[in-house]
Amino acid sequence: MTDAPESRRSVRSFVRRAGRLTTSQRRALDELLPTFGIGRREAALDLDRIFGRRAGRVLEIGFGNGDNLVKSASENPELDYIGIEVHEPGVGHCLIMAREAGITNLRIIRRDAVEVLQKEIPDRSLTRINLLFPDPWPKKRHRKRRIIQPPFVGLVANKLVAHGSLHIATDWANYAEYIDAVMAGCDRFELVEYREHGGDQPLDRYTTRFETRGLGKGHQICDWRYVRIRDSASSRK
Repeated sequence: MTDAPESRRSVRSFVRRAGRLTTSQRRALDELLPTFGIGRREAALDLDRIFGRRAGRVLEIGFGNGDNLVKSASENPELDYIGIEVHEPGVGHCLIMAREAGITNLRIIRRDAVEVLQKEIPDRSLTRINLLFPDPWPKKRHRKRRIIQPPFVGLVANKLVAHGSLHIATDWANYAEYIDAVMAGCDRFELVEYREHGGDQPLDRYTTRFETRGLGKGHQICDWRYVRIRDSASSRK
């Protein structure tokens, strides 16, 4: 498997939805994002400086409303959390919850996750990456938009420390089969745990809004935990 290309992508895994910001969400974006947000960088982030300490770091890609992200940061103050999300209402909601929880170990990035991983997240800097209920793009002609692609998996592996973990969840059966196929083609990860359940056995995470929506449609939930087991061939040269 090759690493993700450094060039700018022409196909994105998301569509920016305007959404309707509530007054409190808009206020949170204006007042709290300067504290919790990480602005655009053209070089790798100094995460120790940003958080003011050295600690294990967890990245959640596409955190939605921030349900899992904020609860995890609150329950694990010894770890630092970074969340990436492009939709403003979700970011605003997450910021409100973060303020109410009184947490300081959380930072938010409001940009394309793949570009952030390529340009801003240092290699071997994360202990865990969460990809919970990414857009399934269920129509066959749209599958090229799915974030889980071989180059993306290689990029994720570069950002994890040795034996760091990648957690994935989906409620779409077709996407689950696709994820199995993509991950089976990567020799840098080992599957260490898999669960298929009806919402009652989330794998080391909290229930999310998207999960609840899928359960309401009668979907089963699939959870994976992969561990990075080796470096890329290029990094060993």
